[in-house]
Amino acid sequence: MTTSAFACLLVFSLIGYVWNRQAATAIRKDGARLHSLVGFHGAYSLLVVLVPALVVILLWLLLQGPVIDALLKSGLTSRLDGLGTGEVQLIVAEIKSIARGVVFGTPEPWKVDAAQHLVTLQMRAGQLLLVVVAAMSLALVVVSRRKVSAEFRARHGVERIISGLMIFCSVVAVFVTIGIVASLMFETSKFFAKVSFVEFLFGTNWEPQIPLREDQVAAEGAFGWLPVMLGTLVITVIALVIAVPVGLMSAIYLNEFAPRKFRAVAKPLLEILAGVPTVVYGFFAILVVAPAIRNFGQSLGLDVSPNTALAAGGVMGVMLIPFISSFADDALSAVPQSLRDGALGLGATRAEMMTGVLFPAAIPGIVGGVLLAVSRAIGETMIVVMAAGLIAKMTMNPLDSVTTVTVQIVTLLIGDTSFDNPKTLAAFALGMMLFIVTLIINIFALRIVRKYREAYD
Repeated sequence: MTTSAFACLLVFSLIGYVWNRQAATAIRKDGARLHSLVGFHGAYSLLVVLVPALVVILLWLLLQGPVIDALLKSGLTSRLDGLGTGEVQLIVAEIKSIARGVVFGTPEPWKVDAAQHLVTLQMRAGQLLLVVVAAMSLALVVVSRRKVSAEFRARHGVERIISGLMIFCSVVAVFVTIGIVASLMFETSKFFAKVSFVEFLFGTNWEPQIPLREDQVAAEGAFGWLPVMLGTLVITVIALVIAVPVGLMSAIYLNEFAPRKFRAVAKPLLEILAGVPTVVYGFFAILVVAPAIRNFGQSLGLDVSPNTALAAGGVMGVMLIPFISSFADDALSAVPQSLRDGALGLGATRAEMMTGVLFPAAIPGIVGGVLLAVSRAIGETMIVVMAAGLIAKMTMNPLDSVTTVTVQIVTLLIGDTSFDNPKTLAAFALGMMLFIVTLIINIFALRIVRKYREAYD
């Protein structure tokens, strides 16, 4: 029914658009002068119908689940009395599974009846949503049609609605950012209430293996984040050492020295790398690159781990090349032609013009591309899991197995975990530290961009 509601909304929006446009066209044909173009009259009706009804659908879908769950539990009061929260959640999950047709074993008859009741509630909610959307859309179509006149300022109405949507999106983005930071800080404070801040910040051992339940036995955990962050930095540096020179050189060649026919073919081929899924890079790293590095190292008498930081960082560097190349190429293309002509007119060669004029002028855009590559490298998980390993070590040897912050976060949040346990809360502490590190990198990069932008604007 949700799909039907969206389809109904789309149909009424298009009807309002066509109806208002035809009405405005008829007024213009009668000789009256419209304040706004006929397209704005149609767009006004489309937005007036689409925006409020879409808000209603989204709110309905947001509240439908909790309301239906409450109605379902109210019908099972006699069955759920005296049970704990976890047991109630398991029963409700089993009933929902039966309602979806996924049945394990032979469920009790009362659970089957509850599942049928749940299906009925969901169907009625969908039907009611369709009726509400259809009635609301029809009313809004009629209201917007009555506003069509020669004096009606449809363009202003469209601009106000679009401006309101942009303000709403901006506010949502700001509050989402605040929410992310607040949730990280809240969970991190709970972690530091259980683990010493000094131990976490300066500890050199990362072994968060502690009992998750009372019936489990495990060693006391160690929560020093330095090995994890060191592994992240090692892989990131290896990736940037490969990606930055290759990306910048390819961008400089394609922008200034390559023939047009070659650029038309080479640039799309280079950017195809950006669309390759990271899991494919991971397969390439573990099946091709890692064995090649291990065999080469053994031929030289070196001790090479099966999973190495060099394999993960090297493949990650290949993945980052199109990001840096594309940003650098766009930055070089944005440099005014007058700077190129002036340098060449003073007798500079094309190489001197590139290194002495274009490249310094494009540094803000280039730094932006490198910063994006750094963020992508720090946040990459799949390649590291498949090619670098899961063991945290205090080592800078690229031929050894290391791990990263993102890999540990994923590892800590998978499995039978509770969110009041230091092992699980350690993931939020790692996330907070990673957020602080990337924030420092961003601030440093912005200072570089502002410095050179003032010099070359």
